[in-house]
Amino acid sequence: MNLGKLYLIPTTLGENEPLEVMPLSVKKVVEAIDYFIVENEKSARRFIKKISPSKSQPNLKIMMLDKYANSFEVEHYLDICQQGFSVGLLSEAGVPAIADPGAEVVKLAHQKGVQVVPLVGPSSILMAMMSSGMNGQNFAFNGYLPIDRADRKKELKTLEKISKERNQSQIFIETPYRNDKMLTDLKQILTPTTRLCVAADISLSSEYIKTYTIQEWKNVKPDLHKRPAIFIIHKL
Repeated sequence: MNLGKLYLIPTTLGENEPLEVMPLSVKKVVEAIDYFIVENEKSARRFIKKISPSKSQPNLKIMMLDKYANSFEVEHYLDICQQGFSVGLLSEAGVPAIADPGAEVVKLAHQKGVQVVPLVGPSSILMAMMSSGMNGQNFAFNGYLPIDRADRKKELKTLEKISKERNQSQIFIETPYRNDKMLTDLKQILTPTTRLCVAADISLSSEYIKTYTIQEWKNVKPDLHKRPAIFIIHKL
């Protein structure tokens, strides 16, 4: 019997139609499997219904990977692959395992000898980098920065220093309701000549992607409140 595979299934970054931003191969995989590892069951079922309206929802076997997930149970999520059944790993938005808890499941798949199959889909991090005009040959993703302003200032100055020394673009994110505060801090803390890209609502009709120096950003005031956003800085 052939082993089942672990498919890394991308989701949309908003409410747009799945096939507007991902290939037909994603739809075919979703239609072919019934086992899914997800962070939020409601949104996962909504995505599956959207990309494959005819798929039977009652037949779906949903395994949770949220903060309440039992670590012992998670260790056995891929046991079904030994019986020849494939499993789909869904992110809440974008691609699994990138700024996403799914990385632990991918690690488990490698340990168990389960083939990992990544599928093409929208990654806000990479799409922001593509659109920034910054160094796509050398960049780093830093996740969330500290909430405390003193710690955040220290971290931003460190990232700015690394950027200059290594000619490396520095990418980070913020909780959407704190985006405007983040932009204010960036304007006040960073060097005027440092370049900053702000990319919000990527792939949506409200998409906003701009790169300016910090000095130029002081005259620009976009409304980023509750809009998923990526921030990239580069100091020359």
